[in-house]
Amino acid sequence: MFWHLGESGEGQEWSVEFRTSAATRDKLADRIKELHPWDNPELIGQPIEWCPEEYATWVDRSTGGSE
Repeated sequence: MFWHLGESGEGQEWSVEFRTSAATRDKLADRIKELHPWDNPELIGQPIEWCPEEYATWVDRSTGGSE
């Protein structure tokens, strides 16, 4: 169930998690907003406080963040 624009309703909702670099975060968010059917989809960023350097390098390399 949800409440949106002054009305209640029912429907399916999905939670999707993406991992990207800070350098490509805004580009990804813009693309999601462009493709999403809602006018204002919920987009939340969670910075990574710590991870192994090898993982951070992989994320940068995989998302084009180090280009």
